[in-house]
Amino acid sequence: MAEIKLSHLRHSYLPNPSGPDDYALKEIDLTWRDGGAYALLGPSGCGKSTLLNIISGLLAPSEGKVFFGEQDVTTLAPNERNIAQVFQFPVIYDTMTVRQNLTFPLKNRGVDEATIARRVSEIAEMLEVTEMLDTRAAGLSPDNKQKISMGRGLVRDDVNVVMFDEPLTVIDPHLKWKLRSKLKELHQRVQATMIYVTHDQTEALTFADEVVVMQDGVVVQIGTPVELFERPQHTFVGHFIGSPGMNVLPCDLKGDRAIFEGYDITLEGPLTARDGAPQIGIRPEYISVTSTGLPATVTKVADVGRHFVIDAIVGNTKLKAVSEHTAPDAGSSVHLTFKPDQTRVYRDGWIATEARK
Repeated sequence: MAEIKLSHLRHSYLPNPSGPDDYALKEIDLTWRDGGAYALLGPSGCGKSTLLNIISGLLAPSEGKVFFGEQDVTTLAPNERNIAQVFQFPVIYDTMTVRQNLTFPLKNRGVDEATIARRVSEIAEMLEVTEMLDTRAAGLSPDNKQKISMGRGLVRDDVNVVMFDEPLTVIDPHLKWKLRSKLKELHQRVQATMIYVTHDQTEALTFADEVVVMQDGVVVQIGTPVELFERPQHTFVGHFIGSPGMNVLPCDLKGDRAIFEGYDITLEGPLTARDGAPQIGIRPEYISVTSTGLPATVTKVADVGRHFVIDAIVGNTKLKAVSEHTAPDAGSSVHLTFKPDQTRVYRDGWIATEARK
């Protein structure tokens, strides 16, 4: 296992990049501690798989360096980095049994038979595949095949990092939650450094201790799931994480006050930036239906089981609110109140209000 450090990393797929738009990865500086569970989260094309391939050695960065601990591994091949990688589609040998698949990475490195037997037994138990150890892999269901693929990555206890590149893509939705829980349990037991790439916020937030949110080759925020939800540093983070995502509302500013559809809105704190187009960011969970406040018209109500999602319009602006127990009828006139300590201004997408102590 190892601490992973990315220093001044940039990458372009063009031979002669001339500007920021030519780079799939803009400059990235990151340090992931030894033994942590991390996720790279973002939409397709944001650069997360490019970054993972640079860490694994499948791709050489245009600029910058990659360190495993104190060792500069930037120019090392994948087999010299002592890593394990699990891909979208199961990488296993169909003609082998489950036991032989789990044994192969250890035999390939000359591990003694007693250690092989112990590690295979431990991993099989953790993955709940002990009863199928002598079954040929060709006969397994897709989720069990991916379990074995994960097991091949986890069976070695000497790797610097285990990387997962959207490993649940081919898994049926009703089985995904089981494998997500199993991965989290595995990390807690083996304490290996793990990096998980996904575009699915649920996968990222349930697996990782810290999530790296990416957009257009830029890291827009790094934080715990709670930090990303409670205080998004960019409107993209607020919109991408949460269901429904954060409301991003047009506003005007007068001093440290925000004006939304002609009404003064109390903010979490004073402004910290004076330049850039302003917008209010507030999550639907922090908008309440009250007897006084912003006059609004309800356009739609969705009962999603855990709560009601209310679509409303204030003036000419649409927004969403969440109600835990009851909801007004569609077409009714209501008033809405924003929770002040969760209402903030963003300028050109970046947070621009100071949190009150």
